[in-house]
Amino acid sequence: MKRRASECNALDDYREACEQAADQVIRVYSTSFGAATRLLGARHRRHVRNIYALVRIADELVDGVAAGSGLSLVEQQERLGALEAETDGALRSGYSSNPIVHAFACTARASGIDATLTSPFFASMRTDLMAAPTPAGAVVHGVPHGEVHHRFDAAAHSAYVYGSAEVIGLMCLRVFLRDSRVTPEALARLEQGARSLGAAFQNVNFLRDLAEDTQQLSRSYLSADAQLTEALKAQWIATIRAQLADAQEVIPMLPPDARRAVDCARRLFTRLTDRIEHTPVTELLEHRVRVSGAAKTLLVLQSVAGAGSRRAA
Repeated sequence: MKRRASECNALDDYREACEQAADQVIRVYSTSFGAATRLLGARHRRHVRNIYALVRIADELVDGVAAGSGLSLVEQQERLGALEAETDGALRSGYSSNPIVHAFACTARASGIDATLTSPFFASMRTDLMAAPTPAGAVVHGVPHGEVHHRFDAAAHSAYVYGSAEVIGLMCLRVFLRDSRVTPEALARLEQGARSLGAAFQNVNFLRDLAEDTQQLSRSYLSADAQLTEALKAQWIATIRAQLADAQEVIPMLPPDARRAVDCARRLFTRLTDRIEHTPVTELLEHRVRVSGAAKTLLVLQSVAGAGSRRAA
């Protein structure tokens, strides 16, 4: 049956409202990522924000917002399962009564994002709810905190990072390439670069969030024995730099209206890596490393200038 014009207008209005809601999520939660998305071409910008919004509300659910509202661990797991089921349904039908899920589904259906990417994401989110933090008198590196229940070895770390970060890079790549034709060889290289960038971002955030993860959330993403030494930190810094370098190589292969934003994000996390490298572990356990607003502005300008020089070349 053909839709009446009024029905189409109502659906368009609903989508617009949902995408505005998704935009508010990124405005509240991330000045850095928000600044980078402003460098995207208009045809990409709303789609990347829609992806971020869904990822963020799931991440907040498992990182304490639901627990802070009084939900038990079982109830948190049920809410996460319901969010995944709602997302799966919206991918099939193109509709959700949850505005953030609806916005994401619109982007997913337009860009070819499917359950092969969303399922690993929700699997990683479920991993974060495998153990609930409990207060304890344990001391790590001289800092009192709750007992670390969830410790990731190399295999668990790799699986978690793929689902929590690398698939997000792949989702964004599908947005960027949705109107492009690329060879299988080029696509494989772009996908590897997207995964490397996502992994680098996540590993940087593990180091930035060391205090919260170990002391409040009872998680040790970077060490199976919950002991981050200076030597181990140096190894992670080397891994991150290799991941960032791998991603940098493929940025020129992206559509022109996506390059500046991706390069800006890469520059920001490179700067964070530099700062973390020169911050002792004892300090990482006390505060989160940040980049000043002035420094972020400079990085944006550098990315704009870099894109201009590549065009001139």
